[in-house]
Amino acid sequence: MEPIASLLSILPFPQIDPVLIAIGPLQIHWYGLAYVAGILLGWFYARRIVRNDTLWGGKAPITEVDLDDFLLWVAVGIVGGGRIGYILFYDLPSVIANPLRAFEIWNGGMSFHGGLIGTILAMLIFARKRSIPIWSLFDVVAAVVPIGLLFGRLANFINGELWGRLSSMPWAIVFPTGGPFARHPSQLYEASLEGIVLLLVLAFLIYRRHALRKPGLVAGVFITGYGLARIFVEFFREPDAQIGYLAGGWLTMGMLLSLPMVGLGLWAILRARRAASLLGSRL
Repeated sequence: MEPIASLLSILPFPQIDPVLIAIGPLQIHWYGLAYVAGILLGWFYARRIVRNDTLWGGKAPITEVDLDDFLLWVAVGIVGGGRIGYILFYDLPSVIANPLRAFEIWNGGMSFHGGLIGTILAMLIFARKRSIPIWSLFDVVAAVVPIGLLFGRLANFINGELWGRLSSMPWAIVFPTGGPFARHPSQLYEASLEGIVLLLVLAFLIYRRHALRKPGLVAGVFITGYGLARIFVEFFREPDAQIGYLAGGWLTMGMLLSLPMVGLGLWAILRARRAASLLGSRL
């Protein structure tokens, strides 16, 4: 157990107003801006990917027009799925007690796992309507998701939410809503691993290893990488107060939801490699 005295104050939380711009009753929050920036920058990067036929070994199976039309679909999938997922995974009892709470998005939370499910459903429907190879669409979306994760976790940090467990590390921070003790800035850990590191790994696979020529490979690496990164950071992140630890004083809901992602991602990687090998043997 770390000495209490060493946890009292290490780094003060930077005073950043969660509201970026306020014009009368209109307020633009960093968190909302993070969602918009993540979606738009992800869309811009995705357009660059589908424009580069060299990455695909031929004409890309997805057009820029497809991506333009998919923008609204993915926004609905992220926000709708993220909100529903948070309610189901983290806040169901309070919503059952007060159903109107489900619509209080300014007080509620968003779940990445719920947003992922919502985005997958949007991709499945959109790909079928447009006759787009679903695994290729999975790959393009997976390649750009880390951009949104990076901005989202930085916004979590600015809001002073989803902070980590008690820590005496030199970079530990005293958060305004986290009590008087210093804590791990777990939002920055996630921004680094789920955002920057995963983005660079996927870009390397796409631009150096031509991973898009093996449909499903990029998606598999993303799902596996996110699952592993999230499980790792959960050891430093304070569990949601309304749930706490699920078992053993260490198992969290985030771990439980991320563990299947690792298995699913590994399956997608093996499937993509096997399919590419079979295709190569037939040529």
